[in-house]
Amino acid sequence: MSKEKVVLAYSGGLDTTAIIPWLKENFDYEVICCCIDCGQGEELDGLEERAKLSGASKLYIENIIDEFCDDYIVPCVKAGAVYENKYLLGTSMARPPIAKKLVEIARKEGATAICHGATGKGNDQIRFELGIKALAPDLKIIAPWRMTDVWTMQSREDEIEYCKAHGIDLPFDAKHSYSRDRNLWHISHEGLELEDPACEPNYDDLLVLGVSPEKAPDEGEYVTMTFEAGVPKSLNGKEMKVSEIITELNKLGGKHGIGIVDIVENRVVGMKSRGVYETPGGTILMEAHDQLEELVLDRATYEVKKDMGNKMAQIVYEGKWFTPLREAVQAFVDVTQQYVTGEVKFKLYKGNIIKAGTTSPYSLYSESLASFTTGEHYDHHDAEGFINLFGLPLKVRAMKMQELEK
Repeated sequence: MSKEKVVLAYSGGLDTTAIIPWLKENFDYEVICCCIDCGQGEELDGLEERAKLSGASKLYIENIIDEFCDDYIVPCVKAGAVYENKYLLGTSMARPPIAKKLVEIARKEGATAICHGATGKGNDQIRFELGIKALAPDLKIIAPWRMTDVWTMQSREDEIEYCKAHGIDLPFDAKHSYSRDRNLWHISHEGLELEDPACEPNYDDLLVLGVSPEKAPDEGEYVTMTFEAGVPKSLNGKEMKVSEIITELNKLGGKHGIGIVDIVENRVVGMKSRGVYETPGGTILMEAHDQLEELVLDRATYEVKKDMGNKMAQIVYEGKWFTPLREAVQAFVDVTQQYVTGEVKFKLYKGNIIKAGTTSPYSLYSESLASFTTGEHYDHHDAEGFINLFGLPLKVRAMKMQELEK
């Protein structure tokens, strides 16, 4: 009789490597590892050998970089989705497509369960599991870090010893380092001195994608981008896929110290956590998109869209991608984006993105209206009647107060 299969979300790190023999020992599963490539780069090197050495029967390495960019990042850029005014959702956006791919592999393999290595204190357990529940409610979910009766390892040392006891000698050491999550959009850092909000980050040791503004070049650099219906299309005159644009912007932004955020955020599970995010390319892309929207969106639409952007950020942060609400908010945003087309130019300089000119065929900016001279579409006398009506509630209230004070 064949064993039941479990699909393990596998990163190749110590945690998920130790989970492989643990799953076999405690559940007698056949373990199928699935590593989802969202742009982790060299982190994927040597994974197949490590997974097989650890006891996995198979390893899938699934490249979803373009899907991640086109179907998850772009909708968030269009929406202007930023969590708590700072976090550009790098980890949050990647979890739904990962969950979707894990479900696809589980269906293909006839697996009965999906396992992930997210901790019991973080947001990722919620994001993975809401995605799996929405797409495959029949699959069992195994979260070892919450199963304290059978998952007895509490440290890197414990995990290394557990692997050695099962004949797995791995190139990991017990030295504690930053906890990081990387994909094409960003890299996050938690742990060490960051656990105390009173401590300044040690940027010389911490930064991976770029440099601090102090170490950026003394010369600024101009960048030009074009958008069509809210989607980035070209960079410095060259048409590219979104993934290619983000890759190039990461290099430019990293070079000039762009997109470093130090935040104490409110996790879904109820606690505050402190982390540093590097999002060099994403920060530039979001700012360029915002510059174009300033020109083409009318005031009322712009106002509501800001609210929808905050709502989209909350939805994504909380792992509710596969919901009618996300679809509805995204549909609203898409309507606002039909005329977000044009060219944006800016200068990168020591952590700053400095405007250098924005143009759009759909621009609502009128020089004749905005200038201090009287134009044919604006009569200064009209303002008097408008102010009288606009200020009427204030005037009526003030008159009432005066009457009562007599």
